[in-house]
Amino acid sequence: MHEQTLVESTTEHCRFCGGGLLTSVFDTAFRDAAVADDERLFFAIPGALCVPCRQLYVDQQLIGILGLAEARCTFAIESDRVLRPAA
Repeated sequence: MHEQTLVESTTEHCRFCGGGLLTSVFDTAFRDAAVADDERLFFAIPGALCVPCRQLYVDQQLIGILGLAEARCTFAIESDRVLRPAA
């Protein structure tokens, strides 16, 4: 995965390849470049994934809150259970 970037509500296409974005929640793994062998797992992270180039977009505020400013996403998969509000 590439570096994480801000998801804007007006963004509908990947800024790298122009592909469509899948907006959902993702189970992810982040590796901190400063600490070798330190991989952290996170579940149900909201974001958007470009399917063609595999770019994951995650809100920068969330990245800061989770302490991942220097980390790189190494794995992301759409969560098995996506909760949606009842109609």
